[in-house]
Amino acid sequence: MAPVTDSPRSDDGDLALRWSGRVSLTPRILAVNIFALALLAGGFFYLDSYRSRIEDSRVAQAAREVRLVAEALADAAPERRDRLLLRLARDTGARIRLYDDSGDEIADSRDLGLANFRLIDPDKEPWQQNAARFLDAVIDTVVGAARAPLYREHQAGYDWPDVRTAHSTRTLPTTVWRAPDRTPVITAAAALPNGGTVMTTVNARDITQTVRIERYRLSVVLGIVTLVSVILSLFLARTIVRPLGRLARAAVRVRLGRAREVVVPRLPSRRDEIGMLARALSDMSQALRARIDATEAFAADVTHELKNPLASLRSAAESLATVEDPELRARLLGIVRDDIHRLDRLITDISDASRLDAQLSRAKFDPIDIGALVGALLDARTDRGIERGIRIAYDTPGAGPLIVMGDGARLERVFENLIDNAISFSPDDGLITIAIARENGVLVVRVEDEGPGVPEEARDAIFRRFQSIRPQGEAFGTHSGLGLAIARTIVEGHQGRIAVESRDDRLSGARFVVRFPLADRG
Repeated sequence: MAPVTDSPRSDDGDLALRWSGRVSLTPRILAVNIFALALLAGGFFYLDSYRSRIEDSRVAQAAREVRLVAEALADAAPERRDRLLLRLARDTGARIRLYDDSGDEIADSRDLGLANFRLIDPDKEPWQQNAARFLDAVIDTVVGAARAPLYREHQAGYDWPDVRTAHSTRTLPTTVWRAPDRTPVITAAAALPNGGTVMTTVNARDITQTVRIERYRLSVVLGIVTLVSVILSLFLARTIVRPLGRLARAAVRVRLGRAREVVVPRLPSRRDEIGMLARALSDMSQALRARIDATEAFAADVTHELKNPLASLRSAAESLATVEDPELRARLLGIVRDDIHRLDRLITDISDASRLDAQLSRAKFDPIDIGALVGALLDARTDRGIERGIRIAYDTPGAGPLIVMGDGARLERVFENLIDNAISFSPDDGLITIAIARENGVLVVRVEDEGPGVPEEARDAIFRRFQSIRPQGEAFGTHSGLGLAIARTIVEGHQGRIAVESRDDRLSGARFVVRFPLADRG
């Protein structure tokens, strides 16, 4: 099982979530949509203010009506008073009572036969009304609405606060009471100019009915919207959370490394960010698997390449202990020196090849004049001397410097390897030609030799690690088989290309062509 490693936190400040990051996406999507619905549910509380405005309007209407009733009764003859009071009660829909200055009742529209004011016993109503009253009480409690006093009948006129106030102050007092069924009862009183007080009482049950009807309609709308919102939220969560869950599980399998091939879903039908993420993760896992395979193959190749010189070195070392012939001992010591040199070169090239990708990814590229770099490299090689009488012809660029962005030391390694390779395969007194030119905005470097050339079927294989076609007569182990692989890695790290071709003049030999993008002069 792969070890679990801690990675440093890399969340950007604008992407970091605090407490909400601990909650799954599905409840978060639902919570956001339900919160918006909660704002719509605030309409229930708006209905309370709507009811208050209706009540205020009805209270003002009751005050106007009781004033007109008082004026009409004051102008009526005593024998016409009861009939006028009954007609006014029928027209206003209110119970009208008349009191003298002592507070005694003189007339009552109900006693005159008009029962237009009747309170409802809530115990005799169906459960739907009880549920409606319970909801009224809950909303009143939540919004903190003032609770009206319970309506109770009084025998004496001055037991009514409106009657006392109207008699003493000559104003039009009104009071809103609460009936047993939680509907409003509005009373209003007015003093008569010639003595006495009139009081009207009305059970404004229509106010409660209007509010309840509006609340029912709002409930239906809210219920439908809530159901649709929940369904859409679950659908949205399903389209986001489920594919993310599949990708997360696949990523965990990749991290654990229990299966060699982990199929990360690519979600080809998704054209959104989720699909882009799925395909990016799939490509990343494939690239990671390719890198792991390459590393494993590289390790196997390293093991194989190290075994040969180590076996030879061990055999020579063991033989030295038993051989006494000076000439044979000298030969064995020569073998030991050659194997040590071979191991040293092999280990150096392996170290460079294994670290090259990482070093190139961190390297800082500077403007490099390739013509000057190759010229300096050839001057140093000429000063050291070139074996076997091999000559190097350098066709210098003529149209000013040819600049590429790169790492000078790494680019120098590319041309060193190519020149070493050309020298190795060139015959005695052979000629190596190096030419640099600008072609269609691309820097092209050609290195030609007069060796046997590279078979067409091997032109790609020679750039692989530990792939080498040794020149005839060269001792085994002189080259590690990593030179061209290192060169290709460096060239591709500089956004370039390297290939091997046949010579244009049809002579024997190989031509290595390196192409780099030229630096922008601006």
